[in-house]
Amino acid sequence: MCGIVGFVGSTNAAPILLNNLEKLEYRGYDSAGISVIENGCIVTKKAKGRIANLKKLTDDGKNVNGCLGIGHTRWATHGEPNDINSHPHESMHGKFAVVHNGIIENYVSIRESLTKKGFKFMSETDTETVTQLLESYYDGNIMDAIVKTLHMIDGSYALGIICNDCTDKFYAVKKDNPLIIGLGDGENYIASDVTALIEHTRKVCYLEDNEIAVISKDSVHIYNLNGEEVEVKVKEIDWNINAAEKGGYPHFMMKEIMEQPKVIRDTVTPRIKNGEVVLDGIELDRYLDTVNKIVITACGSAYHAGFVGKYVLEKLARVPVEVDLASEFRYRDPMINKNSLVIAVSQSGETADTLAALKEAKRRGAKTLAIVNVVSSAIATTADDVIYTWAGPEIAVATTKAYSAQLTVFYLLAIYMARRLGKIDDARNAQLIADLLKLPEKVEKLFEQKTVIQNMASLYFNEKHIFFIGRNLDYASALEGSLKLKEISYIHSEAYAAGELKHGTISLIEEGRLVVAVACQNQLFEKTLSNIREVKARGADIVAIVDESNTVIESETDKVLYIPSTDPLFTASLSVIPMQFFGYYVAAANGCDIDKPRNLAKSVTVE
Repeated sequence: MCGIVGFVGSTNAAPILLNNLEKLEYRGYDSAGISVIENGCIVTKKAKGRIANLKKLTDDGKNVNGCLGIGHTRWATHGEPNDINSHPHESMHGKFAVVHNGIIENYVSIRESLTKKGFKFMSETDTETVTQLLESYYDGNIMDAIVKTLHMIDGSYALGIICNDCTDKFYAVKKDNPLIIGLGDGENYIASDVTALIEHTRKVCYLEDNEIAVISKDSVHIYNLNGEEVEVKVKEIDWNINAAEKGGYPHFMMKEIMEQPKVIRDTVTPRIKNGEVVLDGIELDRYLDTVNKIVITACGSAYHAGFVGKYVLEKLARVPVEVDLASEFRYRDPMINKNSLVIAVSQSGETADTLAALKEAKRRGAKTLAIVNVVSSAIATTADDVIYTWAGPEIAVATTKAYSAQLTVFYLLAIYMARRLGKIDDARNAQLIADLLKLPEKVEKLFEQKTVIQNMASLYFNEKHIFFIGRNLDYASALEGSLKLKEISYIHSEAYAAGELKHGTISLIEEGRLVVAVACQNQLFEKTLSNIREVKARGADIVAIVDESNTVIESETDKVLYIPSTDPLFTASLSVIPMQFFGYYVAAANGCDIDKPRNLAKSVTVE
């Protein structure tokens, strides 16, 4: 993994491939490459590091000629990042070239078998086995070679394939990894993300699992593994190209932090009608009264959003909720059945572990609901129901606005369920909705603290270890604040439930250690305040994030950041904003690559 592009048309492919790869830089990568068919031969250029290195190698694509090609940005899974392990990979005699997202799980046995047949491997990657298999099966029929190869490989994949016997078309196939076909005028494309396509076309087709696309400049045909042609389902991309541009901000992350009021508003407003939460297009009402347990499964920030969701759902709907890391869910023999509701949360809708957990839940008979941002993504189409977050494209690897949108959906879902289960009355429903509708303006108010937080970051950017503490929803929010900091600044950071300090963690507190204390749950304020005093007594510097009514904390801390008052269940949407700014400004002070942090990918499509 991580990014795939492809092009066929009447103009030189290389500059277009390079441009489209740049649109996928935000996904994270450690090398890049392109393969173009030039005068009946496959010409491949690859380079470790940024796409700028590849552009320099190819003179911005000018020294690679041909109107058909594929490209890739790689995030290493098999073999170290270097020129040889970079994609595309050619077969032994240069007949085929392949780009691949995903993992071929049985590549070792395939490699051994092909080696015995005389095939020589150049790289350490699993992907090269696909290329060599294609050549081993090829007898002049490319489709037949592809089908035979797919029957041999196990795992997940999105593949772009070219063959030097076929100079006017290329092939694409997917299983459990996203691949999108862009439909142009006299030219067609593939990409693993719509951001690589929007500059060229708004007409796309989302390839389904086990479908093979044959793409020429004037046509797209799609077949199943039995060779039967299937319908090309064209969809229109409805977001503005400016959404994938920085718009004057120094980084996408800052732009996306500043977009959060709009994102919350866009997610909430259409779903409030006549004073009630309305979730159109889902069948939750049909089985809601039979649900005796909810399991939320996700990874990373989506997992933290699920943690908030647990507290809010249990408080309002009074249904027991578990939160499971998707990477652990399917390996622990989860106790779910037809009376369980499993909620899968993912920004991309393609997260491999979350998708696998969702499929396991369905296999065990549970009802399933997806909370995702990307329409027609794998998780969205696999789940029984889906609620879209409508956050728009998120480019920075470290999520901000998509996380806020996920929180908002959990609030809507909790109110919706509580209302239908008879757990809240008219007055409570009206108060919750009123506070939810006010969240965007309260987030905007927090933006006034940007300069204060930037100055604070200048004091602490040299820290080696930073701790976050909180209780209840504040603990859930602290988890996300800590993750934001470590993702983009590379500073070691941990979040702890404040009540657990005395059970070991407090031994790590020493003179000058920074502790960020989230204390926005007023009913637990005194409890958290006692924990603040504990770490303060041991020499810690304290930055507190509290409700604007709790000014008493100023005498107990070094710095205080206030959030506007709101319903206690919604405080996570406000307390996270100062922590996002803090992480951003600390990373900026350290000169980090904020939008593309090292070793991270935006969409994790492998285990």
